[in-house]
Amino acid sequence: MKHHNLKTIALIAIAGVFITACGGLGKMAKYADTITYDLEPNPLIVSGDSVEININGKFPGKYFNKKAMVEFTPKLEFEGGSAEYRTETFQGVDAPGNATVIPYESGKTFTYVDKIAYDPEMKDSDLMLHIKGILGNKSQDFEPYKLADGVITTPFMVMSDDKPVLGKDQFQQVTSHTAYAVINYLVNSSVVRPSELRTEDVKALDAYLKENGTAGDHNFNSAAIEAYASPEGEISLNENLASDRAKSAQRAVSNLMRKHKMKFDADAFFQLKPKGEDWEGFKQKMKASDITDKELILRILEMYSDNTKREQEIRNLAATYEEIADKILPELRRSQITVSYEITGRTDEQIIALARSENADSLNVEEMLYAATLTDDMNEQFSIYEKASQTYSDDYRAYNNMGVIHLMKNEVSQAETMFNKALEKEERPEVHNNIGIIKRLGGDRQAAMKHLEKAAGAGNEVNYNMGIIDIQNGKYASAVQNMSGFSTFNKSLAYVLSGNNDAAMSTLNESDQKDSAEGHYLKAVIAARSNDAATVGSSLKAAYAIDASLKEKAAEDLEFRNFQNEIK
Repeated sequence: MKHHNLKTIALIAIAGVFITACGGLGKMAKYADTITYDLEPNPLIVSGDSVEININGKFPGKYFNKKAMVEFTPKLEFEGGSAEYRTETFQGVDAPGNATVIPYESGKTFTYVDKIAYDPEMKDSDLMLHIKGILGNKSQDFEPYKLADGVITTPFMVMSDDKPVLGKDQFQQVTSHTAYAVINYLVNSSVVRPSELRTEDVKALDAYLKENGTAGDHNFNSAAIEAYASPEGEISLNENLASDRAKSAQRAVSNLMRKHKMKFDADAFFQLKPKGEDWEGFKQKMKASDITDKELILRILEMYSDNTKREQEIRNLAATYEEIADKILPELRRSQITVSYEITGRTDEQIIALARSENADSLNVEEMLYAATLTDDMNEQFSIYEKASQTYSDDYRAYNNMGVIHLMKNEVSQAETMFNKALEKEERPEVHNNIGIIKRLGGDRQAAMKHLEKAAGAGNEVNYNMGIIDIQNGKYASAVQNMSGFSTFNKSLAYVLSGNNDAAMSTLNESDQKDSAEGHYLKAVIAARSNDAATVGSSLKAAYAIDASLKEKAAEDLEFRNFQNEIK
């Protein structure tokens, strides 16, 4: 079919013609070209899965026979067939029926909006308006009017560059740890009793220092000692007592470290933090105790803001209540020891070597998943993930990541199987993202979006994948927003379709598709919409050099309807 450049259709009355009377169907057909039409978009463009038309028209005054009816039926006509839009009926003021009434004297404006499902045959078509006049028992088909060319299919240029998300490893080569122990004291004493060095926590600290104190993969950084006194003594005495207890605990830990041949600078290694009397600890232990009158005791003590008076009351209570003296106060006379150290794990070289060996199962799951990131070979990555799934079969990440490799190799069916296995193990956002990709590739955009909505928190990739669906659904502004942070062919396409040619061109030039055949072709489309003939020609020439078949596509593409010389 021959294409025409029809920006706005406005069929103007032939000069000198003036309708002076209410004529019959013949006269209405003869002067049908006095009806005006403004069509958007023009040419037509596919949006989502449909081709929508929006017509704003006007019947002139003294045109519409008072007893006549007119049926408007827009049709997309193409080689081998046609597709009809909804029929709209109008009638004169004296005609029977319930259609839109058109006054004879003044005429009337009208709006028509409808859409039909897109069919690939519509790409080379004409939008024709078929009008049928009816007067009494007579009818007449008017000459069809061409309203627009159709259909631009630029939205179908969207690429399947969906972004899958891996289940990330939590591997840290250097990990931080602490060892904890408590030394308790007798009342008013800072002496570390031998029995305190035989408690379970001190013995555990001693054993750990013995085994790892000089190990090459351990780095002991510091020991923080917080020392307290019970709050029944004098404030000044308690402060001094807490300081002395911190020092005695330091000496005890130093002796353990020296015993195991550890080297350290005491001034740098130890952080002494004498806290004085432990009133807050007293309250917490009282609340947690089974002492009968604990609430009454706490209320009485909290009545005194003066520390000296409160301490006197605690001494009185301790003398009265043996439970306080036996169960509460002894645990407050203490030094809390926290030894901080770092463990350096296997090197990258060690991890990848083990992952490639028969001893891969000696790696923990985080190391094994991390190993796959140490190679760019997708087949080797898959092999490592497969080993992880066999050794740690309950961890969803191995299955998810095998699915990602399948997807990157365009093995969609195998990818779906792995993603479903991952979802059985654990329902995670990244798995929903990846299943959403599978659903979109299978044509079920509604199911895809549901999975993507469950993928919140998996990363910006989720929003980008939503943006691809937005383009397919004709929601171009939403696509631009969802693709924020990315510079891709698809984001450039979304800008094109939303009417922002400058942003489209700059985004395309930042993308990794700028020098591809598709990239040059899209650049030509942007240039055509910007009326830049030179760039249309140079971009199409670059596209043809990579993919000669694009020359035939450009010849039929209505984007270039005004650039016939440039597409050759």
